[in-house]
Amino acid sequence: MILNAKVNVERTQLVKLAGFYAIFVGLMMFAQWSFFIITGQAPELQTEPVRIAFHLAGEFITALGLIVSGIAVLRRCAWGANVYLFFTGMLAYSAIVSPGYFAQQGQWILVLMFAFLLILALASVFAVAQQSGRGGSYGQLKIE
Repeated sequence: MILNAKVNVERTQLVKLAGFYAIFVGLMMFAQWSFFIITGQAPELQTEPVRIAFHLAGEFITALGLIVSGIAVLRRCAWGANVYLFFTGMLAYSAIVSPGYFAQQGQWILVLMFAFLLILALASVFAVAQQSGRGGSYGQLKIE
């Protein structure tokens, strides 16, 4: 009984960390793209405006979804885990495809950053999925 309570507390802490992680990453996505656009480091706005517009839409939707779902997980909203898992999946996709641009330019620090983001995203998915009962049921997220 005591061991089970300790494991439950540790899982609860991991889910809280996952919520803060999503909020932080979402805010940083907005900040990064704002910085690139303001400083003129997004030449695709002139060379490939349609492609970059679709890309930015996906990035900003992902960022907003991460922020909203992170808050929902922290507030223990019934829908929070489902939305969190969806938008963290979008983040995982972005963390897989985006480093190619930076690898092409030899910016390996940014490639490593994306690898780190992907590892943390996957870890947070497992924490939230396990805590929310995704092992076979669709129960409400349980944070105590």
